[in-house]
Amino acid sequence: MRLLSTRSGQMARSPVSHPLFARCYARISVGAESRLGMAGVRQRLLAGLSGRVIEIGAGNGLNFAHYPGAVAEVVAIEPEPLLRSLALRAALRAQVPVDVVPGAAEALPVKSEAFDAAVLSLVLCSVRDVERALGEVRRVLRPGGEVRFFEHGRGGGRAMTLTQRALDRTLWPAVAGGCHVSRDPVAALRAAGFRLGPHRRVLLPENGPALPTSYCTLGVAWREDEPDAR
Repeated sequence: MRLLSTRSGQMARSPVSHPLFARCYARISVGAESRLGMAGVRQRLLAGLSGRVIEIGAGNGLNFAHYPGAVAEVVAIEPEPLLRSLALRAALRAQVPVDVVPGAAEALPVKSEAFDAAVLSLVLCSVRDVERALGEVRRVLRPGGEVRFFEHGRGGGRAMTLTQRALDRTLWPAVAGGCHVSRDPVAALRAAGFRLGPHRRVLLPENGPALPTSYCTLGVAWREDEPDAR
């Protein structure tokens, strides 16, 4: 049975609204599926998942087509109204049940320890409070639950990292929907108490010029059974 939330319509009020960025992102991200190989990245990100999954910052729902059949349900959180409306359409085409819900990463509207896995896909760059958001991920995962992540952040040599920091202090977050290019998602996951598993650097575009947004990491982490495990 497909679970589409009536709370997820365009009329839902949201504290996050970036309509111009959302339109640009929706157009660019579709082209990036083939041009930058993002479809293959999404397949690797989600391969082998099963049970109940929460996806935080679902955007326009491009991950939905890649969830394996063993996934019982996806609860997809997206605060931006335009992107959420596009995610609703993508959910209707998905092969697994997807419930698209408004909400912020820092205050997930779901019960504690309710999910077997969490998916973070190009979202930690734009959340307002990374520490609080990852604390929420930890709260909603069952003990031993896994985090699949594909995030961009700090990378390159000294000149590039200085450029990334300068962009974050000036215009970039304002024009890119709150995105930051100098955050360190792997360090943030570790600091939040997750046990890091295999992860590797992915450069996008793989064969083109390195951009401030090019330095990505694809990997997995787990919520430890012990609350204070590091």
